[in-house]
Amino acid sequence: MDFHDTPEEAAFRAELRAWLSEHWAGRPLEGGRGDFDALRRWGGELYEAGYVGLTWPSEYGGRGLSPTYQAIYLEEMSRANAPGHPGVIGLNMAGPTIIAWGTPEQKKRYLRPLLDGSEIWCQGFSEPGSGSDLASGRTSAVLDGDHWVVNGQKVWSSYAHKADFCILVVRTDPSAAKHAGLSYLIVDMHAPGVTVRPLVQITGDPEFNEIFFDDVRVPRSSILGSPGDGWKVAMTTLLHERGTLGFALSAELERMVNQLIKLVKEPGPDGRRPADDPVIRDAVAREWIEMQSLRFTNYRSLTTLLETGIPGPEGSGVKLAWSEANQRLTSLAQSLFGLTGLVSDEAPWNGFWQYWQLRSRGNTIEAGTSEILRNIIAERVLGLPKGR
Repeated sequence: MDFHDTPEEAAFRAELRAWLSEHWAGRPLEGGRGDFDALRRWGGELYEAGYVGLTWPSEYGGRGLSPTYQAIYLEEMSRANAPGHPGVIGLNMAGPTIIAWGTPEQKKRYLRPLLDGSEIWCQGFSEPGSGSDLASGRTSAVLDGDHWVVNGQKVWSSYAHKADFCILVVRTDPSAAKHAGLSYLIVDMHAPGVTVRPLVQITGDPEFNEIFFDDVRVPRSSILGSPGDGWKVAMTTLLHERGTLGFALSAELERMVNQLIKLVKEPGPDGRRPADDPVIRDAVAREWIEMQSLRFTNYRSLTTLLETGIPGPEGSGVKLAWSEANQRLTSLAQSLFGLTGLVSDEAPWNGFWQYWQLRSRGNTIEAGTSEILRNIIAERVLGLPKGR
């Protein structure tokens, strides 16, 4: 792959860099997820400027650009230390699935407010007791006239407490083989019978949630595909999630590495810079090298995507490496100032590193546990025999 920008890509990068310099530079660096309403307004700014849905077809509100432009967008956002669009599940999962499987009416209704951030989406796949086995889900939907009546529970649903809609996998035919008995619905999160119970993490944020469905009536027209197509539709969703995940994660790691470099150059309470210690410089260099290795792995994956239209297997390896690198990096940053870094009112950067070190503990669980990812890499990339 040619790692240099084409003239058109270089112009896009310069345009985006200038826009971020005008609209984001100088905003304060904060720990936590901040004001979600402010993030939603920021998503609207990104949309109005033309930086949301870059690879979507123009007829659906996108710009119809190559995935390379999405990679440039993520790189420049990380370098500007700017947050992304808050509707990440809608943009990367629900939207592409609606484009692939939705009716004209569904596309008209859902895609525009998904892009501009006025409506937020969540994902209803995982269930208690099902682990990573999506096909073993038991949340049911029974047809009653013009409505599906949904009952069951989902868990680990990011942003469900803020979401307006949910992409939901349900069992509509209990007599069919488990993969064949699933269907895929769009559910209004404000409908009667939907209850969201936030799961407060060690950071204090209710980022993940449980969702309970008690006789929730969902219009029959809210199905994507046909009854029994749920597994195929869900694979479309997961394919798009993996297709964009690698660059998003490496961009996030680059942002954190840049912040770590900034941190080690700052004097501590004793007046000494952590960067003056050669052991710390070696540790920081390791994280920089890890970040670069992820970037080039993603470029290899991007080459496969451009040639075949299908993401390669590198996404699983990138997610595994990123999760462990981010835990290591945030732990290193947290340790630089000893016990001072553990005390909220004295911690560097107003608790920024304290927050992200705690948040990183979930990295090896979310979006596929490290154990599951190692199995995927062993079996589907290296061709090793299954462990069971």
